[in-house]
Amino acid sequence: MNERLFSVGGVLMPRPFKVRRLGHFGINVPDVEAALDFYCRLLGYKISDPIDFSSRLPPEERGRHGSTIGYFLRHGTEHHSFVIFPSRFLHASNPHYAHHPELTTNQFTWQVGSLKEVVDGLQWFQDQGKKIVRSGRDVPGSNWHFYAPDPDGHVNELFYGIEQIGWSGHAKPLQVHQLRHEKPPQLPFRSEQSEVDAALAAALRLDAGQRGVDAAAEVHDVDGILLGRPFKVGRIGPIRIFVRDMERALRFYRDDLGMAVTEDIDYRGHRCVFLRANTEHHSLALYPLALRQELGFKADSTLMSFGMQLGSYAQLRDAAAFLRGQGVEVFTLPPALFPGMDYCAFARDPAGHAIQLYYRMDQIGWDGRPRPRAAAEAIPDIGDWPETVPAASDVYQGEIFLGPMN
Repeated sequence: MNERLFSVGGVLMPRPFKVRRLGHFGINVPDVEAALDFYCRLLGYKISDPIDFSSRLPPEERGRHGSTIGYFLRHGTEHHSFVIFPSRFLHASNPHYAHHPELTTNQFTWQVGSLKEVVDGLQWFQDQGKKIVRSGRDVPGSNWHFYAPDPDGHVNELFYGIEQIGWSGHAKPLQVHQLRHEKPPQLPFRSEQSEVDAALAAALRLDAGQRGVDAAAEVHDVDGILLGRPFKVGRIGPIRIFVRDMERALRFYRDDLGMAVTEDIDYRGHRCVFLRANTEHHSLALYPLALRQELGFKADSTLMSFGMQLGSYAQLRDAAAFLRGQGVEVFTLPPALFPGMDYCAFARDPAGHAIQLYYRMDQIGWDGRPRPRAAAEAIPDIGDWPETVPAASDVYQGEIFLGPMN
């Protein structure tokens, strides 16, 4: 029997959607303020909008579970590329997290190419009998989406479009968001431009939304631009997670989401799989749960690390020194765990999550094959990194950071 094919923008594909890239990522933390200090003051993210979850519990319950406020953060012009939510409150108010106590990730968010792909993709997931946590359109952020958990409970969001924040730095005012949608719309749906036009016709102030600010003094020369720290996050990902059943996890990300397997390796007897959404070597890496303790990661989290790509090798060296100078734990791991990458450093956030900082990743071409390589070479300790390194053939390639470094 021939596999059914779907037209995705006029191209026949095995699913009615195509994941284009990692859009944003979220974590749940016990101390939101400490996390904000780390990600904003030290890593340079800006707050786009706060969100208050208090209405998700009855009034008599709200004061029993700590902070109810979460934050949407951005490194570029998209409304959010990183999300910080209060773990105690979410575990008390959301049954999904209550059933998965080791989930410190909030969401992995994958962008598709159109609203039609969201609508048709949701129907396809439902026809396959897959669990859907919720769907519709959230505010703030204004992105249409649906949420599907993987076999370990990690929530994966497929979305189309997200609010863009322009040169003024203002997010959309609350009045412009209008209604939150609890399900995808009937197609076709009005454009973003028409929503803005309607707000202007109603005499709503478009500059009344929150404006992201950076209080750090601009004292660092970053490739000719003065910034508050000696580096700039230019891209997010990859995500690395520990999974209980490699085959089940692989079926979800490869067969359901349609991500491509770049490499499948053996690391000291442990199978590790690397999948990509676009031309990068991998945007998601799966590691067996048994490897978590061996590598010394948090025993109460299935998140191994989350990546943040910096603009250059020089920025990576400066970032490691800067963060160590701020009292942050910065460490390295065996390069064999990260095929397609070379120099990288991990920084520990206040909740114990590892953030992988790097400057390049192998890019995959038309034939879908990774670069041939010998056994992974040892990378010296961060303090012994050379001032310059030879250029790889695809250095500074792939998705690039758009807009000025601010």
